[in-house]
Amino acid sequence: MKKVLLMALLALCYSVTAVAQEPVRIGMITTLSTKAGYLGEDIRDGFQLAVDEGKGTLGGIAVDLLVDDDNRKPEKARQIAERFIKRDKAQILTGIVFSNVATAVVPKVVREDVFYISPNAGPSMLAGKGCDPNYFNVAWQNDNLHEAAGKYVNDKGFNKVYLLAPNYPGGKDAVSGFKRFYKGGIAGEVYTNLGQSDYAAELASLRAAAPDAVFFFLPGGMGINFIKQYAQAGLNKTIPLFGPAFSFDERLLQAVGDAGLGVINGSQWSPDLDTPKNRAFVEAFRATYGRTPTLYASQGYDAAQLIGSALKKVGGDMNRQDDFRAALKAADFTSVRGNFRFGKNNHPIQDIYVREVVKTADGKYTNRIVEKTFVDHVDAYASECSMK
Repeated sequence: MKKVLLMALLALCYSVTAVAQEPVRIGMITTLSTKAGYLGEDIRDGFQLAVDEGKGTLGGIAVDLLVDDDNRKPEKARQIAERFIKRDKAQILTGIVFSNVATAVVPKVVREDVFYISPNAGPSMLAGKGCDPNYFNVAWQNDNLHEAAGKYVNDKGFNKVYLLAPNYPGGKDAVSGFKRFYKGGIAGEVYTNLGQSDYAAELASLRAAAPDAVFFFLPGGMGINFIKQYAQAGLNKTIPLFGPAFSFDERLLQAVGDAGLGVINGSQWSPDLDTPKNRAFVEAFRATYGRTPTLYASQGYDAAQLIGSALKKVGGDMNRQDDFRAALKAADFTSVRGNFRFGKNNHPIQDIYVREVVKTADGKYTNRIVEKTFVDHVDAYASECSMK
C-alpha cells in the first residue's frame, strides 16, 4: 500500500513539473496585410528577435509565440483573441497596431484575467478612465509623439498650421496631442478615411487654406501616398511638413525618397539613439532581417523584453498573477530607448525627441535626432486613471 501511495505521489510531482515546464503561450494579434501590413511585420520581427536571442525563451522561460493577422478589422481581432484565450490557452496577448482594434479587443481581454502588453496602440480611453491593472503599454500613449511635434512647431514660431489625420481614435488623439502644445492658429482640421489612398481633394483644400506649415499623421501606406502626392503637387517646396515618427519610419522613407527629406517628426526612439542596448539592437536587427528597424520593431522588441523580465521573476508560473503583474509594473529591463518606467496608468514615462529625415552616404533615408523635446514625459490622461 505504501509503495502504491509513493508511486502515486511521484506521478503527481512529475505531472506538476511537466505542467510547469510547458512553454508560456503568447498570442500576437497584429496587422500583416493591407497597406499597413509592414507595421505589424516589424512589431512581430522585433518581438521574434528577442525570442531568438533567448533561444526560444524570454527571461530564460520557454515561450510559444502564436501570430495571426487581424486585417486591420476589429471584429476579426476579437475572434482571434477569443481563439487564443479559449483554445490555445494564451495568458498574454500583444501585437495590436491600430487604436480602433485595441479599444475593441483589450477591455474584454483584461476582464478575463489575461494580460495585454501593447507594443503600439495607446488610445486615450485605455490610458485614462479605461485603464486596467492587466493592461500595459510599452510604446507610448497615442498623443505623445504628436505633442513633441506640436511643441517644436510652436517654438519655431509657426502660427497657421493645417492639420490632417485619419478618422479613427488614433487620428483624433494625434490632433489633440499636437494642439496641446501648439498655441498658434489652425488653417484647417481634416479627418480622412482610414486606409485612404487618394488625397487630391484634401491637397486642393490645403492649398486654398494657404497655411505656413502642415502637421499630418498617416501611418503605413497612407503616409507613403500622401507624401508622394504632396511632393507631386509641389507643396513641399513652399509649405513644410511636420508629423510623428509613424509617418516617417525607415521603411516608409525608402518608398517616398527625397520627398521626405528635411521633415521634422516626433519620436521616443531613433536608430541613431546612442545607447549600448540600442546599438546592439539595431545591429542585430539589420543582421537578421537585412533592413534598419523602425520604431515599430523597437517597440516589439521592448514588449518582449518586458514580458521576459516578468516571466523570469515568477519562474514562468503564470498562476502567480499578482506577482507577474507587479513584475511587469517594475519594468526591470533595459529599454532600447534608454530611460523607461511606467506611470500610474501603466503607460511609459519617457524622454521624447524630434528627428529630421536625412539621406545617408549610401543613398538610403533615415532619421537623425535633432533635440530632446520632453524629459520624463507623462501622458495627459494618467490623472484620469483610478489606479494608484
